Amino acid sequence: MTERPSSRAAARAAGSGGAGAERELRSRRGGDSRAVAGARRALRQPSLLGTLKALDALSTAGAQVSVRVSDLDSGDGILIGDDHLTLPVAGLGIVPLLVDVAAQIEARTLDPLEILERRSVDPVGVAGLWQHLKAPALPVCDLAVLAAAASDASAANALLARVGLDAVRARIESIGLTKTALLDRFRDVRGPDDAPQVALSSAGELAALFAGIVNAQVVSPAVSAQVGEWLNLTQDLALVGSATAMDPFAHEDDRHGLLFVNKTGRADGIRAEAGVIAGPRGGLSYALIVCFDDLSIAHRLRANEAFHTLGLDLMEYVF
Repeated sequence: MTERPSSRAAARAAGSGGAGAERELRSRRGGDSRAVAGARRALRQPSLLGTLKALDALSTAGAQVSVRVSDLDSGDGILIGDDHLTLPVAGLGIVPLLVDVAAQIEARTLDPLEILERRSVDPVGVAGLWQHLKAPALPVCDLAVLAAAASDASAANALLARVGLDAVRARIESIGLTKTALLDRFRDVRGPDDAPQVALSSAGELAALFAGIVNAQVVSPAVSAQVGEWLNLTQDLALVGSATAMDPFAHEDDRHGLLFVNKTGRADGIRAEAGVIAGPRGGLSYALIVCFDDLSIAHRLRANEAFHTLGLDLMEYVF
């Protein structure tokens, strides 16, 4: 069940060499309190003030905001704001599904070349490529690629039908996630008897999950590597990824030493992204969830701009 946002979200910035700075991100509803209070910026600490201001503006406008940025190696929080809140994350629910698919492949309870038919699940047109392809059936491994790279709803639904929702829920529990849940398959229309959301999670758990994947700590090194390989194909670089200037169809950037693995979630009134970004100066795991009143394009643009700003701050940090 989705938690209500607290009136105040702590935002902490950990400085280099043990020095620290603490900032507060206030989740306000029309109040006139200062957006950032108690700021003590550490020497050589890249500024996150742009992100803090953008998220504070969203909170002031009535959005629910949850954010977590952590050092990839130590797990120490660099930026924390209501990262405990359980919020809808739309397509980010594909990530625990991919973890279970990879784990079942490793355990040999699922054949990666097993053919799944599109007609085995109800048609869904919310997102993806398979609905536009002539191939009526594809192997499990190809469906995982489509689900990761293109947030393909039909591919994700076919995988979910094959492995089972109960198995994914058990996998989520086994890897220690308590605020993350895959509730239902993707649907064009949600009726009164359907789960209200595809998936729920918190920024804290999503950032930790992506750090675990990149650090080969989720289920096993082989499973982590496989899930990371699939997620490295994600083509949605329109949010945080816009700051990387990477080719959305080719994430490898050996020339500049940039590693970027991400997954986004989008639905009406929901924008979410989690991932890992690493460069010459260090690596970070991050997650940002914004739930807002989707009343106009202007509301969407304001939400998207917060992700763009976070991306710029992350790039400053790792480079």
